[in-house]
Amino acid sequence: MAGVNWLSAVWHTVVGRLATLDPALRSPLAVALGAIPGALCRYYLAQILARWWGTGYPYGTFVANLTGALLMGFFTTYALERSAIPPDVRLLVATGFLGSYTTFSSYMLDTVNLARMGYHVALLYCLGSVVLGVLGIELGSLLARRL
Repeated sequence: MAGVNWLSAVWHTVVGRLATLDPALRSPLAVALGAIPGALCRYYLAQILARWWGTGYPYGTFVANLTGALLMGFFTTYALERSAIPPDVRLLVATGFLGSYTTFSSYMLDTVNLARMGYHVALLYCLGSVVLGVLGIELGSLLARRL
């Protein structure tokens, strides 16, 4: 329980300090503070899963993408519909932590939001991101090899 109390104290200190900063600094700092642990969680998850299940399949990316999408759906719904979570904290968790843990969660949230608004472009956005993303990787690789 001491670990939870310590974590809670740190959390409230960070959030409290963010609230006193100039608004122009608050948002980017909230994203950055969330991104560091998000990236580390993804890194360690990939390391652990590679040790358990091997490196023949990108288990870390797969699990991070699915858990990130689940967490993004839960957090954004809870934050917007069930709780008065301040915007800076939403940025810290959703954009910073989850965006760093996996951009897939942000990508899925954008797709679902487009679909919920009735935009038929949601399917185009979803499939276009995958196809153009793969093409972008290949083009970038080709350009790097030609240098």
